[in-house]
Amino acid sequence: MEHHLSLLLILIAVLGISMQWLAWRFKIPAIILLTIAGILIGPTFGVLHPSQDFGDLFHPIIQLGVAIILFEGGLNLRLHELKEAASGVKRMVTIGVVFSWALGGLGAHYIGALSWPVALIFGAIVVVTGPTVIIPLLRQARLKRSTASLLKWEGIINDPTGALLAVLIFGYFSQAETGGAVNDIIGGVSWTLLTGIVLGAGVAFFLGHAFKQGWVPEYLKSPVILSAVMVVFGGANFFQEEAGLLSATVFGLVMGNQNLPSMDEMRRHKEYLTIFIVSSLFILLTADLDPQLLNQLDWRSAALIAFIIFVARPVAVFLSLLGSDVDFKEKLLVGWIAPRGIVAAAVAGAFAPALMEKGYGGAEQLVPLIFTLIVCTVVLHGLSIGWVARKLDLASSNSSGLIIVGASPWSINLALILKELEQEVTIVDNSWHRLRHARLAGIKVYFGQILSESAEHSIEFNQIGYLLAATDNDAFNALVCTRFGPELGRSNVFQLPSISEVDPNGFSPTIRGQILGDDIFYEDLIRRYFFGWRFNKTRITEEFDYDACLTNYQEDAMEIVIVKQDGSLVFRSAEKKQSPKVGDTIIVFQPKKPTDT
Repeated sequence: MEHHLSLLLILIAVLGISMQWLAWRFKIPAIILLTIAGILIGPTFGVLHPSQDFGDLFHPIIQLGVAIILFEGGLNLRLHELKEAASGVKRMVTIGVVFSWALGGLGAHYIGALSWPVALIFGAIVVVTGPTVIIPLLRQARLKRSTASLLKWEGIINDPTGALLAVLIFGYFSQAETGGAVNDIIGGVSWTLLTGIVLGAGVAFFLGHAFKQGWVPEYLKSPVILSAVMVVFGGANFFQEEAGLLSATVFGLVMGNQNLPSMDEMRRHKEYLTIFIVSSLFILLTADLDPQLLNQLDWRSAALIAFIIFVARPVAVFLSLLGSDVDFKEKLLVGWIAPRGIVAAAVAGAFAPALMEKGYGGAEQLVPLIFTLIVCTVVLHGLSIGWVARKLDLASSNSSGLIIVGASPWSINLALILKELEQEVTIVDNSWHRLRHARLAGIKVYFGQILSESAEHSIEFNQIGYLLAATDNDAFNALVCTRFGPELGRSNVFQLPSISEVDPNGFSPTIRGQILGDDIFYEDLIRRYFFGWRFNKTRITEEFDYDACLTNYQEDAMEIVIVKQDGSLVFRSAEKKQSPKVGDTIIVFQPKKPTDT
């Protein structure tokens, strides 16, 4: 038995990460591939039966996984993002919840023919959109910051909200059967909210203080936080049932906004863990689907799913955002995008048995309805979000933009050549004087410190694919590359080499970016620029291939970057050397030809 479970766990882990890689490689939403994988190894081929294979451990595993996912979502919620989308977010997580629940419940009763208790719990579950699917889709679609913030805040906050709403409704009908008072129900919900908020925020403030005082060593911070998530989730549920999800979310939100020195590193650790958990849980839940339950769905079920996707969601969004500062295009996108994920599945799985036990009509349809809604929304919204966002001009059409840190005559000349090739380039410098020539040349600039919080708020990093640190400070270049390497990819951050008698590169590869070219030092570049060196571009064609291009170079010419046909950039470095192909353009730094003027 243990051997069997070990093989299943290995299968789930390998399959989940493989689907994530395929999604990245072919630019397909990962949730779609994970859903297909789970259905194939579960209902289709019967390799995995989670409820049977894991027994009583199955639901605790799902619940803990969801708690960690919600914590990581809260950890990534920045209060400055709330300011950008404040009006819309506040409405979506208050008025929007009411409209979504009411429309979902009414549709479930009058279209799906579910009894009122089941219909209202169904309405509560469809309130949940969820970070497990929203955040990967946002990462893929590269939405503008305000739109992405609106969807992200709604998804993360509404996850525990929908779960609590379902608890409230179930509690109401349970109390009504035993003659319980409404005051008892309201008191229970209030106690749930209080328990979740106080425990989550209290533990977060305590850990934040402990980290600042140095009571926890660096290597233990991430493990301590992970343990604290479990304690917060379990403790909140112990004091008040179903308060754990709210408590985990609050814990992450408070931890993420205390400006702790190691927070960026901890966010990355938790993001890696969350990707693994999401991949595994989604395969587990889809593999646990019972094909016989799907046979219980009829035309009413199909009509209900269509009503939720095409009517209830858009109407709820437009009603809740009526009179807000959210523009019409954003309302259209938000009204369309509402994929459901793991939390919706987990809540449906938790309440369906109890509803069936009480004999409520339609209770047996709750799980297949929710899973059908999950699959439909994941496929429809996952495949369309990028296209719709681009059509509405709410997403970056170019994700291969370049940030050059350090304004110098050399870097400005490079930016001008790239601009001629219709590349998106931004030069960042904290000297207004050094940025002067770039501004006059019409190059996009940012005046300030690239590592500041202000830069994080002001620069649309969803349009950036590459970074070149080209200041005269070698240590600062290495620091910038280290900071942005995890976001842009280590292979997409570059810096100028440092001059050192001991080591030509100056810094360990683990704390710097890739080195640009061979012996391209800042001082040499500036000196050669003032001796008349300039950037030139040459397009490779069938008639004028790369070998012919090499013979046309001036002495000591430096190949800097290749602009590929698809707009991507390939910087020349010791770690990555690539020959251009037909249609590519080479940018070279070389002396002026005698015929140049």
